[in-house]
Amino acid sequence: VMKLNPQQAPLYGDSVITVQLTEEDKVEDDVVFYLVFTGSTVQHCTSTRKINPGSLETISPGHDCCETVKVALCASREGHPVLVVAEESFQFVQDEAYDAAQFLATCAGNQQALNFTRFLDRSRPPAADVDFLDEKVALAFRHLKLPAEWNVLGADQSLTENIPRETLMHFAVRLGLLRLTWFLLQQPGGRGALSIHNNEGATPVSLALERGYQKLHQLLTEEEAREPDSWSTLSHTVHSGDYSVKHHRGLDVYMLTAEA
Repeated sequence: VMKLNPQQAPLYGDSVITVQLTEEDKVEDDVVFYLVFTGSTVQHCTSTRKINPGSLETISPGHDCCETVKVALCASREGHPVLVVAEESFQFVQDEAYDAAQFLATCAGNQQALNFTRFLDRSRPPAADVDFLDEKVALAFRHLKLPAEWNVLGADQSLTENIPRETLMHFAVRLGLLRLTWFLLQQPGGRGALSIHNNEGATPVSLALERGYQKLHQLLTEEEAREPDSWSTLSHTVHSGDYSVKHHRGLDVYMLTAEA
């Protein structure tokens, strides 16, 4: 029996899982371990890295629904068949960050909801919390299956840029959410949102300046702004047909996802 810690992960994945091996599974250096997650409609295979003889580390894959899946620890060695050495169950759950991303995506053009996010801002969370919120909500947003017509400015595209209003971009910038801002910039309407004034006459760009968010201001105003360094340790995905491959740069772990 292997021990997985934790035994659950958010749907959007990208969190670290530690695998404790039992005595009999601690083997020579030339053995390579994989974890295979089998869900009802998709299967993921992740590589692992050894922390010490008794434990491995990997990254949780992003999954397509909330459910308990079977995880098999597989060992492979050159010239030998692949062995399943242990099995365990694992749960994919929808967490608060996922709920938050869904809420924000649905409320893109909704002024009442966006004004509610302004109200939240008055209780300024500490920087460490903002950083955590930023990473999780941006990861969750990236995992949402946004409809093709989704736009940062909401569904009503007939609103001209001259109408003062609150946007999702104002929200992300006001809280100093660097990764979420970067994500929104790549979406339809993201760039357009930068020049929209709210009822106080502030644009996302002027908000970044006024709040002293230098990195954020740079991200919004530089022609060739690169993605934030904080993003670069996270997974990057390549899709091909029914398959996708993710590489997590921070741990140098690979993940293959396929329809089961």
